[in-house]
Amino acid sequence: MRYAVVIEKANGNYSAYVPDLPGCIATGPTVPEVEASIRDAIRLHLDGLREDGLPVPEPSSLAEYVEA
Repeated sequence: MRYAVVIEKANGNYSAYVPDLPGCIATGPTVPEVEASIRDAIRLHLDGLREDGLPVPEPSSLAEYVEA
């Protein structure tokens, strides 16, 4: 499954979250590190949902750049 991830620059680091997985977040000092962290966070989040017998949300969010 491929989930949309939003990465934002924060104060001195980067943060990432997954719109389709509320509560699934990660931080890191660089973009590559936050990407690796959110990948791990997604896996852990999905494993936790499965262990708790909860449904795993299908990816539904889209991300696109729009020129203004």
